[in-house]
Amino acid sequence: MNDNAVNTGAALGGAHQPDRETRQMPGPPGLAGMRVDAGVAKLLGLSRTAVADLAAAGDITVDGVSVGKSDRLEENAFLSVLLPPVEKPLVPKEELVEGMDVLYHDSDLVAVHKPVGVAAHPSVGWEGPTVIGGLAAAGFRISTSGPPERKGIVHRLDVGTSGVMVVACSERGYSVLKRAFKNREVSKTYHALVQGHPDPLSGTIDAPIGRHPSAGWRFAVRQDGKHAVTHYETLEAFAPATLLKVNLETGRTHQIRVHFSALNHPCCGDPMYGSDPALAKRLGLNRQWLHAVSLGFHHPADGRWMEIECPYPDDLNHALEVLRQSA
Repeated sequence: MNDNAVNTGAALGGAHQPDRETRQMPGPPGLAGMRVDAGVAKLLGLSRTAVADLAAAGDITVDGVSVGKSDRLEENAFLSVLLPPVEKPLVPKEELVEGMDVLYHDSDLVAVHKPVGVAAHPSVGWEGPTVIGGLAAAGFRISTSGPPERKGIVHRLDVGTSGVMVVACSERGYSVLKRAFKNREVSKTYHALVQGHPDPLSGTIDAPIGRHPSAGWRFAVRQDGKHAVTHYETLEAFAPATLLKVNLETGRTHQIRVHFSALNHPCCGDPMYGSDPALAKRLGLNRQWLHAVSLGFHHPADGRWMEIECPYPDDLNHALEVLRQSA
């Protein structure tokens, strides 16, 4: 940082923005003639992209006049830069989570029934409850490495998916379980209620998954996607839908939802991937019928095989009862 720099909390033009700071200084001789984006990036340790965004927003001035990213810096001209907002650290909000029952716990790990509408950990833009926050509120202490907002996280479930989720409590638990998930040494079993009747009744879906070309928040089967394998077998068939047992060989985002949607058998209650809203209404579903029923792994302490099971929540049970009563 230049010794002549002035650090102030006042924004350019005099408007006060408490979350942003301004750097003001005479143009350093060594940067004279450089482009604004390159020179300011070098001076303040920002990326050139970030500096270009500041220039486009009018947040960089030379002698009181806004400059563009490709303008040139001048020696001794007074430079003023309104820095980007400081990103606040993501801190889990400690609050008890209704319906998040503890299925198993010891000094190395805790397994919970993650309800629908609960995220695994805090993330940008998410204001709702989290598993990490719920565990903290319940008195569990997670002592592992990793970013504070993801301490203990060795795998995740989608916000809209319920079921068993394991969180590491100790450093040993974290390292062993993290490696087991990475090396696919964990047994992950789901139950899914899908529309129609898959043919064959049991089989394997081997199709790569990537971001949808026209909607980045969705995923799709794509030739340039990541390897994804889903095994399934029929548990119970109804006129409009089929209850499946699903085992994941890989763990891609929305994998089950994407694979069965690609077969024209989307999960019931999943309009994002093409489900019938009329059937969802009949079954009383406000989310996809998808539940992580069991998780199997070798315990971090002694290597014994553990299988943790999680019962259906009420809304999924209700949907099945509607189908069984109309059969």
